Amino acid sequence: MKLLLINPNRTQAVTDAVLAAARAAARPDTELLAVTGRRGPAIIASRAENAIAQQEVLELAAQHAGDVDAIVLGVSLDSALWPCRELLDMPVIGMTEAGLLVGATLASRIGVLTYGARMAPLYRELVEQHGMAARLAGVEALDVTPEQTFSAPDAVQARVLEGVERLVQRDGAEAVLLAGAAMASMAAPLQPRASVPLLDGVACAVALAEARYQLSLPAARAGSLAPIVGRDVTDVSAPLAALFNGRRAP
Repeated sequence: MKLLLINPNRTQAVTDAVLAAARAAARPDTELLAVTGRRGPAIIASRAENAIAQQEVLELAAQHAGDVDAIVLGVSLDSALWPCRELLDMPVIGMTEAGLLVGATLASRIGVLTYGARMAPLYRELVEQHGMAARLAGVEALDVTPEQTFSAPDAVQARVLEGVERLVQRDGAEAVLLAGAAMASMAAPLQPRASVPLLDGVACAVALAEARYQLSLPAARAGSLAPIVGRDVTDVSAPLAALFNGRRAP
């Protein structure tokens, strides 16, 4: 199968981290294509930036959907996850959604670790949207920027481990999701030093995308995910406009 990884952030280093995590998790016969946002936020760090990034997710999905079998959103707010599912006849998996679902097979209480106090409420909202609020142990927001992941990796990883242990000791977390695309590929090297399982959302999403592809389940033809037909949308690319007129890909 061929899997598309979408990072709507304009930061190529994030895409590189997402791709590395996907390569480590993917089956040998899975081909990976990773794309980076061309417009919008350099790094999503607010609801407003996330709103802008959602259109870029849709544009990148529409541009490449005809050439791939499934999509993983390499953005930890799972930006435009359900809109993509409305428009596309293929598996679309969000990395945080996937991390929570896999975490539920490991632990009764899942902690979420992210960067920036401003982002903590957004992840609480996202966990609730995914129907996992009852399994959430807590959210730990580090005073770290995504950019520091790449400029000072050793210091950031030490802070991440400290945050993991706070979630374990303070909130009773039995597994911790590293919720940030910039943290992709970080779970594996830190795992030997952590007291609970660490979840890499990208790795979990790749595994679920491969499973969904293997199951060959169809997209819904009724309800809120039924094909969108006859909608007049302007100022978007031709491939995206076509999807609003019922021409789902593939």
